[in-house]
Parts: sequence; structure tokens; C-alpha cells
Amino acid sequence: MIGMLVGGTASGVGKTTVTMAIMACLRKRGYVVQPFKGGPDFLDTTHHSRIAGRAARNLDTWMLSEETNRELMRTAAAGADAVVVEGMMGLFDGKDGVTGNGSSTEIAKLLKLPVVLVLDCAKSARSVAAVVLGFESFDPGLPLAGLILNRVAGRNHYRMLESAIQARCKTPIVGWLPREPQIAIPERHLGLHAAAGIDSLLDQEIDTLAKLAETHFNVDAILDLACPLDTTAPNPMPRGDRPRIRIGVARDRAFSFYYEDNLDLLRREGADIIPFSPMVDEALPPDLDGLYFGGGYPELYARELSENILMLDQIRAFVRSGGHVYAECGGLLYLSQQLSTSDGTIYPLVGIVPLSMEMTGKLVDFGYVTVTFTQDCLLGPKGTAIRGHSFHYSRIRSRAEVATSYQVEFSLSGMLQQEGFSCGNVLASYVHLHFGANPAVAQHFVSALRIKQVVTA
Repeated sequence: MIGMLVGGTASGVGKTTVTMAIMACLRKRGYVVQPFKGGPDFLDTTHHSRIAGRAARNLDTWMLSEETNRELMRTAAAGADAVVVEGMMGLFDGKDGVTGNGSSTEIAKLLKLPVVLVLDCAKSARSVAAVVLGFESFDPGLPLAGLILNRVAGRNHYRMLESAIQARCKTPIVGWLPREPQIAIPERHLGLHAAAGIDSLLDQEIDTLAKLAETHFNVDAILDLACPLDTTAPNPMPRGDRPRIRIGVARDRAFSFYYEDNLDLLRREGADIIPFSPMVDEALPPDLDGLYFGGGYPELYARELSENILMLDQIRAFVRSGGHVYAECGGLLYLSQQLSTSDGTIYPLVGIVPLSMEMTGKLVDFGYVTVTFTQDCLLGPKGTAIRGHSFHYSRIRSRAEVATSYQVEFSLSGMLQQEGFSCGNVLASYVHLHFGANPAVAQHFVSALRIKQVVTA
């Protein structure tokens, strides 16, 4: 199978553009491409999914065990001709400054993926060779297979870069990209806008990416990159001995941040995933047993969410009737009493979690976390531990008395935080949990809904 991990010397060097160009090129040539993203990212995956036509998955060696990562790749890549993984941050960047734990390098070595390294050459020439030489020698076990030079000023600049690298380095150049404003995607926070919110990312842009790869990459060399991946293992089948459960999942421009594997684990436990839009739908889908609100950008669509009174009333009625609700990050904002946006406008929202929220001008409580349940809750009994990450540009402005079910430990700072707001059958948190870190959480979630189903039958 064709396989590779596209890494970068740092964030912002253009590895997302390179990754998308490779995916678009392979798909145009008729290959079935399975996209992956390294690390806890929901933004790049939306672009990957659209270009590849298959749901992108997240690989993560800090949140997930080695075997879970292997199984995730095996299962997701079934039926594909190529796997393309976009790394995160710089190639060696991970949980700390000493080990490779949680880094793109660790993913590549674990899954035996050849690495294509992207370098930003906009303001350098011969010095790029020194950077390449450093990456080659830093970890001799790294399967570094090719270089792609980005933001090259032109043919003469490329020749200078090529000669410098070939004189001192062993890694071959497999392509370069010129400065190309027409493929630029506006950035938001530390990542990209979700693809669902960019009307300009049309098929024409995807064609442009494919043509860039065909024009500027050595596609034959890229097609020679391979990983020893066994995809014969069948997908685990849902448990068929119990009644099906219907979980309404908010999916629109405001709510798009989900680990696809979270949804798959819920399906495996017997849940049907029913998408709906809190922005435009006037009613919840019928016969739901639970609701799941992921993250996203509710602050960008606060007016539409606040003005959809019929949907707000439906969610409130669902909760009053004993319906279970789980929410993460953007979902927490939506379930709160109100949200103050960056321009100072205050929007009333669902109001079932007694918090008032406000947007901030900086990142708040960022990083990997370990969550331990301090009391029994919707996702598991007291003492359950699971990993996830926190990433948000908002904070709690004021709060009433509300119980918490989580102790959150931040991996970098060691800070402890009481979180996981529990209000009856509602559990809402800033933390994005990866159910693959402890699949019993998905099982407990579905079981709680199944118990409710039996009680109310």
C-alpha cells in the first residue's frame, strides 16, 4: 500500500497544503485515499475528508495506545490504495522537550510510515541544507524518505536550494511548491477554518491542488513510498443482541469537531448516529435516546443559534423529559445560559448548564489532559480515567452552583481542574475526550441510554 506521513520542520510551513495536494493528486489518478491527521486536530481533518472523499481519522500516540493506533489505521484503511497522514507541529514536537512521546516522529516509527518533510524556503537558500542535515541526524531511526520545498520564489531559487541540499544531504527532493496565494486558506486560532465554513474551497481549488502536485512534485517517487499495512482485518461489527439506540449528533457549520472513531465506537455498541443542525433545523429528529454536541465555532453563528427558538425549546424539553445529553467545548457554550462574543454582544442560548460564557482574545487551558471521574456520570463510574485535550478561546464568565464530575490534569503544567459539569442527565465539559483511549466510556454512554429506553418503554 502507498503510505506516507507528511511532516514539517515547524507549524505553519505548509504541510497542510502539501498534504492536500498529494491527496488531490492521488485521487485524480484514481487511487482510493484514506486520510489521517496526527494529534488532536479537528480542523485539518475536515479538509482531508472533503478532498479524499473518506472520513479522516486521528492518530495520536499520547492519547491512544500503540495497538489502538495500529488497529485504527488497519480498520480505516480497509479498501484504500493509499494512506496519507498529516503530522502535527514540527516533526519532533510532542508532549515534552526530551522524548518523542506524542510526536509525528513517534507515529511514523510506530506505523513504519515513510516521512515526507516540508520546509518553508521563503527566506533562505543554502541554510535550508543545514536544516535538512539536522533532521537527518537528530533521529537516525526516522524513516525520512523525501523533501518538499515550499514557498519557493521561482526556478532559480529552486536550483540554488537543490544544489545546496544535494551537496550535503542524503534525502531526495520529491517536489517543491511556488508561492501560490490562490490556494491559501484563512487561518483561525492555531489552525484552519473548518472546510464546512469556507464557501471558496470548491472543486476548482481541489483541481488546482492536484495540478500543483502534478506540475511540481515527483509523483512517481511519491507513488514508490509504501507502508507494510495489513488491512485484511474486518471491521468490528455492532453488538446485535440488544435494542438499537438513537443518538442525535449536532453536525453543521457551528458543530463539526468530532473524532470519527468516537462515533464508530458508539455505533459498535449499538447506537445509530442521527445528524441534525441546531442552526437551521426547527425540531430534533424523532425518537432520540440521547444527544451529543461536539466542538466547533458556535461563536461565529451565535445569532443563528440564539434565534432558532424552536430548536432551543426542543432541547430544553428533551432534557426535562429525562433525555441524556453529552457536550464538549463548543457544545458546552451552546448549552450554557448565554455567550458574550468578541464584539460584546450577549446571546441567550439553551440555558440548561448554569454558566455564562465569554469569548477571549487568547487561548485558554491548552494541551493534553487526563480526566478522572470524581463521581458516577453519564460516561462511566467514579474512578474511570480517560485522555483527551483542551483547546478553546473562551472562558466561564460567571457560574451558579453546579456539580462537577471530572478532575482534569494537564500534562504539561500538571495543573488540576475540577470540571465536567453535571446537571441531572446532562454532562458538559471543555475537554475533547477520545473514546479510543478507554472504549468502556462509549459502552457506558450507550448503556445509560439503553437503561433509559427500557425504563420509559
